[in-house]
Amino acid sequence: MKYAFTPEQLADPHIGPAAAAVRRCVHCGICTATCPTYVVLGDERDSPRGRIVLMKTMLEKGGAPTPETVHHIDRCLSCLNCKTACPSSVNYQRLVDQARIHIQQHYRRPLGDRLLRWTIAKVMTRPRLVRVGLLLARLGAPVARLIPGKLGAMAKMGLMARPQGPEPSVFPKPAVVEQRIAIMPGCVQGALAPQIDNAVARVLARRGIELVALEGSGCCGALPHHMGREHDSRAWAKKAIIAYEQGQYDGVLITATGCSAQLKDYAHQFAGDPVWEPRAAKFAAAARDFAELCTPMAATPPVALRVAYHPACSLQNSLKLNGVGEAMLDAAGFIVTPFNESHLCCGSAGTYSILQPELSGALRERKLGNIAAANADVLVSGNIGCLQHLASGEGLTQPILHIAELLDWAEGGPKPANLELPHSAH
Repeated sequence: MKYAFTPEQLADPHIGPAAAAVRRCVHCGICTATCPTYVVLGDERDSPRGRIVLMKTMLEKGGAPTPETVHHIDRCLSCLNCKTACPSSVNYQRLVDQARIHIQQHYRRPLGDRLLRWTIAKVMTRPRLVRVGLLLARLGAPVARLIPGKLGAMAKMGLMARPQGPEPSVFPKPAVVEQRIAIMPGCVQGALAPQIDNAVARVLARRGIELVALEGSGCCGALPHHMGREHDSRAWAKKAIIAYEQGQYDGVLITATGCSAQLKDYAHQFAGDPVWEPRAAKFAAAARDFAELCTPMAATPPVALRVAYHPACSLQNSLKLNGVGEAMLDAAGFIVTPFNESHLCCGSAGTYSILQPELSGALRERKLGNIAAANADVLVSGNIGCLQHLASGEGLTQPILHIAELLDWAEGGPKPANLELPHSAH
């Protein structure tokens, strides 16, 4: 595709990669069939190639974008299905990331939208504040259930949470330590589902991997990054990098695939920065996802359940770990049950389920309908956003767990609190 970026824009370490993505697009349309919003809405402006035109025009011109442009870019999930399907290798991620930064810097949103985005960036990135929000949501449950729109989506997330125990800070040590991995506490997951990290630690300890809490780190920065708040996102990244540099580790882990993808992209966030880019690149090279560390292990679960495995978009399209989750479940003695459209986003997408509740909800119900047709006993995934989003759907008929919780149970760990076994198994 032709463009009119200036030489100065092309030399910019952030605008340049976005322009390169525009240049590679040949408008073939193969991406449209993989784009969840286009599949649901059928609007060319809500397809990858349609958004590429909108983003190209916006970035070329500079200044404040039109409300129409913002509307359609906001409706992009950043699932990156289009990037995976593209025969021209268009790096859509670089383009949409830069577009969101541009919108954040040059577009004045309505006051309510600005306050909501500020709340997501400042509250949801801090587990202690998230816990306060959970308490308030429960105390005001009758009212919270009636709140419509974006605030309602945030309130319902709090009502669905069932945290089991405190956030762990000490983890089991294997008899023989083969790897010593620093684990970041993250943000939302620590408050909503602290049991996940406990299960991850037990599973990895059986594989000779010791987890050590990475003191001084916190949120990975993905939540503000999704909204173009790059200053906030880089601040979290710097905290993680500094914390990691203080110790001697064989890698760094965060137990949500969306967060893992963010860690592995740190170097680009600091592109052109002579001090932080090399430090970020070293950190990104050390980043590991649970699916990379958890080698398949033969086990005999108490019950050979039929499992529907939802591979998060971040796992499929950013981390490129397709098939790994299924292999782990199969080795552990579960019956992996495929379902239709497993490649399409469930609608969680970081902040998307809060900022775009109607479209996000439509994608969730579509996903849950396909899962229900598979007649599985349990649904698992490896991303807290997907777990919470799918759990809030009316079409969910199975218990839903992080994959580590189910593997831990199969390998001799405790039965997950919300795992309801089929009647035939009792």
